[in-house]
Amino acid sequence: MSDENLTAADEAPRAKPRVAVLFGGRSSEHAVSCVTAAGVLGAINKDKYDVIPIGIAKSGQWVLAAGDTAQWSLSASSLPEVPPSSETVTLAEIGGEHQLIVAAPNQVPQELGTVDVVFPLLHGPFGEDGTIQGLLELSDTRYVGAGVLASAVGMDKHYMKVVFEAAGLHVGPYIAVTDRQWVKDAEAVRKQVDQLGFPVFVKPARAGSSMGISKVDSLEGLDAAVEEARRHDLKLVIEAGIVGREIECAVLEGRGTDSPRTSMPGEISVAAGTHEFYDFNAKYVEDDAAALSCPADIPDEAIVRVRELAAAAFDAVGAEGLSRVDFFYTPDGELIINEINTMPGFTPKSMYPQMWAASGLNYADLIDELIHLALNRKTGLR
Repeated sequence: MSDENLTAADEAPRAKPRVAVLFGGRSSEHAVSCVTAAGVLGAINKDKYDVIPIGIAKSGQWVLAAGDTAQWSLSASSLPEVPPSSETVTLAEIGGEHQLIVAAPNQVPQELGTVDVVFPLLHGPFGEDGTIQGLLELSDTRYVGAGVLASAVGMDKHYMKVVFEAAGLHVGPYIAVTDRQWVKDAEAVRKQVDQLGFPVFVKPARAGSSMGISKVDSLEGLDAAVEEARRHDLKLVIEAGIVGREIECAVLEGRGTDSPRTSMPGEISVAAGTHEFYDFNAKYVEDDAAALSCPADIPDEAIVRVRELAAAAFDAVGAEGLSRVDFFYTPDGELIINEINTMPGFTPKSMYPQMWAASGLNYADLIDELIHLALNRKTGLR
């Protein structure tokens, strides 16, 4: 295009895209979400984006949050939390644009300006399970990450396994236990678990970050593990223990019609004598409790297969944006899919960004790519 054909609009500087970083939430993973937000807020390119931190208190109230990342850090003695406020933030469409509005009792609502994309750094129910995605779809607002169905399937470990099995992916033995089944006939559940064989892992069906998970070595310990998991979710998944190494792979949506991109696979190792499995403290609190090796020390053909299966799992649930897919690699070379996480931990130390860093895409550029994908993806049916 020649200079004389440029219009005034072409010559005018474009405003920076406004990104609302949404974190906190009503789930038991509230603190983890805050820590994830601290990582993103500290690394996002503020010369390129206008960033608005929006916290969701445990009550569900949306509030303007501090941009100070230190406030959202995690330690062994302190869990960060979004405090409630006298002012509530809402997202509304005004004049055809998506606007952030701040409202307080007996005050005139204030407009904070337009929002181009929401980065929902929410983990667990009421954030990662399709609920917030549905709200953003209803308001016709672009957002980072998976849509309604993929988020819901990825959050529910039972239906996740159903979808994986339908897609031909190898899933380990398990049973799903509803609230009605446990209350009505706990003995029948115990018999099913006994048939799985011990050890088993008892998990809330719709929680993450290893919340409420217990390893059970005998039938005597089952009831206590079930009640611990039921504190987080009345629906449970009980999985047979699998002898194998834990291998993970990070997936990033392709641009346009391109296939999903996959990182080099990584392997988690928990320090001997510290934790029986990769639990909450090993993931987030204790710096030396776990380590990631990337690429994982497995044969080249296994690396290729992990990446193929991770992309297949991403497509099976209809994921968008990002996901982390976890596998067991057995001594005989078999790959068994464990789960997909459509909004994985996203601090600089989390496995998802670490695997991409080891694959050549650093943390800040990864954030930028996710925002790019969201800005170029339409809302609604697609």
